[in-house]
Amino acid sequence: MVLAVTHPEKGGNRLSNDYKYIKFERDEHVAKIILNRPPLNVMNILMMREINEAIEELQNDKKLKAVIFQGEGKAFSAGVDVTDHIGEKAEEMIHVFHKIFFNMTKIKAPTIALVNGAALGGGCELATFCDLVLASDESKFGQPEIKVGVLAPIAAVIFPWYTNFRKTMELLLTGDTLSANEAKELGLVNAVFPAEKFEEEVNNFLEKITSNSSVVIQLTKEAIDEAYGENYHMAVAKVEHVYMNKLMNTHDANEGLKAFLEKRKPEWRNQ
Repeated sequence: MVLAVTHPEKGGNRLSNDYKYIKFERDEHVAKIILNRPPLNVMNILMMREINEAIEELQNDKKLKAVIFQGEGKAFSAGVDVTDHIGEKAEEMIHVFHKIFFNMTKIKAPTIALVNGAALGGGCELATFCDLVLASDESKFGQPEIKVGVLAPIAAVIFPWYTNFRKTMELLLTGDTLSANEAKELGLVNAVFPAEKFEEEVNNFLEKITSNSSVVIQLTKEAIDEAYGENYHMAVAKVEHVYMNKLMNTHDANEGLKAFLEKRKPEWRNQ
């Protein structure tokens, strides 16, 4: 049975229904952070703050065997709310959004995304940043940010780890959407299950992990993280500098976001 509580000894003691935009559930060994802003679970600043708060409750828990991210309803998440990219909100948005990933690197247990529906933009970044991604065959993945005049900072860092340089360039420069099976072929997804059997297949997969020792699970993740690739924190800091100090000072980034909100085609000045 999954209980909707956090650790009172850590000072959080928040119930799942205390949150407005997420559900936070856990038992002794498994925690779930469920995006709960239907119909598409678009992440606004308040929602991202709640995600950060929930993650911070879990960071030093030595009993955890898995932390699961999933979406309520028909989508995992269609991304970050475009209204929070505009004007003075942009800097707060990017810092709160990037804090999610910084905090995720501090979780000692493996993070697992369960994607049954759309994972686009920031939703795709959140899903694919997880250590494991399990998807239904009705899911889709993509980074369409370039179509509204911005870029996908986290994807720019992590996609080359999982795919390769050329495919990252293609995906981020075209904004193309991938099916779950295409994402699996590229290495962005671990397993694809039939939608009608998704819950059953996910539970079977998770059992292979959670049947093991929590301390060994966590040390295995630590060993892999220590040995793997570019330091995430250094890489994302560089990308964030490009995003906030260069991209958001351009006409076209602001025009693309404004056009999206006004439901019209952007008029690029290429400046």
